[in-house]
Amino acid sequence: MCGIAGLLCWQQTADRTIVQAMIDRQIHRGPDAGGIEALGPLVLGHRRLAIIDVTPENDQPLCDRQGDLTIVFNGEIYNFRELRAELQAAGALFRTRGDTEVILEAYRAWGTGCLERFNGMFAFALWDAREQQLFLARDRVGEKPLFYAQLADAGLAFASEPRALRAHPAVGGTVDPIGLAHYLTLNYSIGEHSLLAGVRRLPPGHYLIARRGHPPREYRYWDLAACFRAKRRFASIQAAAEELTDLIDDAVRMRLVSDVPLGAFLSGGVDSSAVAAAMAKAVPAEQVQTFSVGFGVPTFDEVETARAVADHLGLDHQDRIVAADAPTLIQALIAAADEPLADTSVLPTWRLAAFAREQVSVVLSGDGADECFAGYETYLADRLHQTLRWLPAGAASGLFRLADRLLPVRFSKVSLDYKLRRFLAELHRPLPRAHAAWRDIFSAHDRLALVQPQWQALFAEPEADPFAQFAPHYAEVADCHWLDQVSYVDIKTWLADDILVKVDRTTMAHSLEARAPLLDHRLVEFAAALPVDWRLRGLRTKHILKHSQRQRLPRWVLNGRKRGFNAPVTHWLSGPLREFAGDTLALPRLHEWVRPEAIVRLWAEQDAGRRDHGLKLFGLLCLALWLDTL
Repeated sequence: MCGIAGLLCWQQTADRTIVQAMIDRQIHRGPDAGGIEALGPLVLGHRRLAIIDVTPENDQPLCDRQGDLTIVFNGEIYNFRELRAELQAAGALFRTRGDTEVILEAYRAWGTGCLERFNGMFAFALWDAREQQLFLARDRVGEKPLFYAQLADAGLAFASEPRALRAHPAVGGTVDPIGLAHYLTLNYSIGEHSLLAGVRRLPPGHYLIARRGHPPREYRYWDLAACFRAKRRFASIQAAAEELTDLIDDAVRMRLVSDVPLGAFLSGGVDSSAVAAAMAKAVPAEQVQTFSVGFGVPTFDEVETARAVADHLGLDHQDRIVAADAPTLIQALIAAADEPLADTSVLPTWRLAAFAREQVSVVLSGDGADECFAGYETYLADRLHQTLRWLPAGAASGLFRLADRLLPVRFSKVSLDYKLRRFLAELHRPLPRAHAAWRDIFSAHDRLALVQPQWQALFAEPEADPFAQFAPHYAEVADCHWLDQVSYVDIKTWLADDILVKVDRTTMAHSLEARAPLLDHRLVEFAAALPVDWRLRGLRTKHILKHSQRQRLPRWVLNGRKRGFNAPVTHWLSGPLREFAGDTLALPRLHEWVRPEAIVRLWAEQDAGRRDHGLKLFGLLCLALWLDTL
């Protein structure tokens, strides 16, 4: 795992000092080595976290034997040994034992088609001196980040994190109002937009080509939608479950390759437990190190469950109750991510990454199963929505008003009253809109009431509605079952832009590499091609995944209630976080965008127990801290 950066200038010499500043800002992503190289119109920079073939011969930028291909690479190609053997059989020669040189030779052999051969997580920049062409690429689901900004001379600046791009004077720190509107709705940025004007994400499953005399152009190389449309036939659900088990085992086996200590995150839920069980099958169970943390709040912690799973599997497990110290933790997160990300699970994930890094340099996680195998409660809401869609809009609105008046507000983790209010508020909408809105933090109406008057017209524009980012994904699977539609959209949005961003920033801030076996593209494609009722059977989420683990995990794991990995921010806002949050939400930079009286109203309703505004206040808190860094 590493950090990459580069500067491409066609009409003038690229400034090496800017690229140096860009990689200096990413030293946490690669503390083991750093390098920089000027290549005609391009300067490439790299920070290395050495995982495979840790010798200096694998330091980057890395050039091929012929001297015309150079790469900076962040991530892992898990099938690099198989590809290396195939390339060697075709005449390729290698100087290193790592996966980086395999990418160079794969590109030489197959061009941009090499991406379809890779099983891995990656973001890389490859310079082809003979073609005078820059090739930027990102993995299929978006495990590894890649940001870029187009420059005035048709050149590019790119990096693993936006903080690095801010080292370029043409990027700066101007807020993108559309990106901000998306953030206020979701508590994260979505799609190609970031919160910085002119800074964009290369979408997952895409690559970009920049050639002299041509504007940069993006291309998609992976079409997951086709897998949802091409359902497979299985002899039985048992046969499909056995195939799934074999896929999980193989995905885990591939991700155990490491020349440094390796472990796993363990929550005690089905997903991380399935990964841990596969690890215990691949190597002696007592050699599998697993880690979990809690904040000492019983309804939020999963430490006891994780410990019980580890005991069942015979793993070498460690857990820790960590101090909340919320102000310090949140400030560190904003500094590390250089983007506001107000998913409350980012807080325990940060602590978990720090804890695991004391023992290992690589961890496996269970991320991806909820999106691929229909594990979220939002899918149950979708099913209920389909059942009740016959209700007239007026009746649905009436039910919401009645529930809102009668239900007491409980400040527990995603409480029943919170879920019921969210469900009834969106029941009158078509499913695509309703599903997207289940996770909204500020509704469109509340968002307009929140922002300063001078921004209201812009925030009312169609582009400012995050659904404009969801809609094209729905269109790609419009002919599919509703569960396939929402799963596909979640993989393209929630997973790529929230979950995987959280994991990347929190782990890389501690120089820890996280690998997600359940996001092996073969598994993702397999899940997409399943009959829908094998993923969500009645009210049983992740049905086939649980079925596949019946011989490995106890029934209380398979039938346990999904708890999620969140922090008790609402409790903190009433206690240890209150003074810090109050001072932060009074910062002038926030009030350039948000009306102070709107924040006062949120606090008043929170304090009076009329509403649980914890997620709203936490999102504004993270935004205020980020704005204050610009």
